[in-house]
Amino acid sequence: MVSAGAQVGVLAACVVLFVPMGLAGWHLSRNKVLFFSGALFVSLAVGVHLSPYLPSLPHLLASSFHPLRPAAPSSSSSASCVSVLHRLSWADAEPHGAGRAWSWPPSLAATCGFARLTRDDASTLLNGSWVMVAGDSQARLLVLALLRLLLDPAAAAAAEPELFRRHSDYHAAVPARGISVDFIWAPFESNLTRLLREDLRLAPRTPDVLVLGSGLWHMLHVTDAPQYGDALASIADAANSLRSPLPVPPPHMFWLGLPRLVNPMLNTDAKKAHMNDTMLQAYDREVDERCILRRDGGPFRLLDVGKLTRGCERQCTADGMHYDGVVYDAVMHIMLNALVIESQQRI
Repeated sequence: MVSAGAQVGVLAACVVLFVPMGLAGWHLSRNKVLFFSGALFVSLAVGVHLSPYLPSLPHLLASSFHPLRPAAPSSSSSASCVSVLHRLSWADAEPHGAGRAWSWPPSLAATCGFARLTRDDASTLLNGSWVMVAGDSQARLLVLALLRLLLDPAAAAAAEPELFRRHSDYHAAVPARGISVDFIWAPFESNLTRLLREDLRLAPRTPDVLVLGSGLWHMLHVTDAPQYGDALASIADAANSLRSPLPVPPPHMFWLGLPRLVNPMLNTDAKKAHMNDTMLQAYDREVDERCILRRDGGPFRLLDVGKLTRGCERQCTADGMHYDGVVYDAVMHIMLNALVIESQQRI
C-alpha cells in the first residue's frame, strides 16, 4: 500500500511535470529542441522528487532479473555468503553408493539461497552471455560440466570428442539463449597473459564471464614456485587492465585453483618426481600471496578445486590429477551461484 506521504509526493511531482510540459508544448512548433530539453530536465527533477518515496531501482531490478532464488541474500550478507560457497558436504552417492555426491548443508542453503541450477535456470542466468574458460585440462573439464548443464544429454555427448581434441581450442553455442562458450587451450601462464593483453584487450568485446587457471604444466616442466608466482602477478596486472578503462562492466573473473595431487597414482615418473605435496603447497602459497584473488584486492574470485578434490577424496580420481565429473559439477555450481550474487551486487 502506498503511504500518504508517497501520494502527496506523486501529486506534487505530477504538477511539476505536466504544467511546464503543457506550456512548453504550446511552443512546440516554434522550438522543438527547447521542448525536448525542457522535458528531459523536468523528468530528472521529478525523479529527484519521487526517489524518497519509491523503492530503490536496484531492488526492483534484482527481484525481476534473478528468478532463480526463492530469497536472495541481502547486500550486507552477500560477502559472507560468497565466502562459504565451497562449504559442501560429500557423501557416497545413492543408490548403491556408486561414486560421490555433494550438497550444501540445508541451513546454509536456506540462509544464502544456494541451489543447484537447472538447465532453464542456468540458461536464464547466462542469457546473451559469452563465457570463456582458458587453461589446461582442469579448465577443459569445467567446460564439459557447463555444456552438460546447458545442452541436452545427446548434444553434450556429441560435443565431447571435439572438446577433448588434444591441445586445441573449442567453441560451443546455445543459439536459443544467445550463449557462447569458448575453451582456450592455455596451459602456461604466459599463454594466459598473452590472451589478456593481446587477444582480449584488442577485441571489440570482452567475455561476460572469464575463468582462468594454470599451474600443473608449470609444476611439471619448470618446477619453480617463485617463478610461478611472478607469472601470476603478470596475469593479475593484465586482468586488471580489463577492469579499468572500459565503458561497460568488466568480466566476472574466476581463478581455477589446483587440484589435490595423489602422487602414487600419477601416471609418469616425471610427474611423481615433480608433482608432490611439498611442491603443490608451494604453488598454492604463491596464489595466496601474489594478490591475484578478490579477497586480497585482486581481480579473480577463487574456485577452490583443491578443497573440493580433498572433499571428494582419492576415490574420485583414476590418475591422481584429473577427477570425476562430480567435482567439476560442484565447481560449476559454485561459480554460477557466485554469479547470481555478483550480478545482484552490480545492479
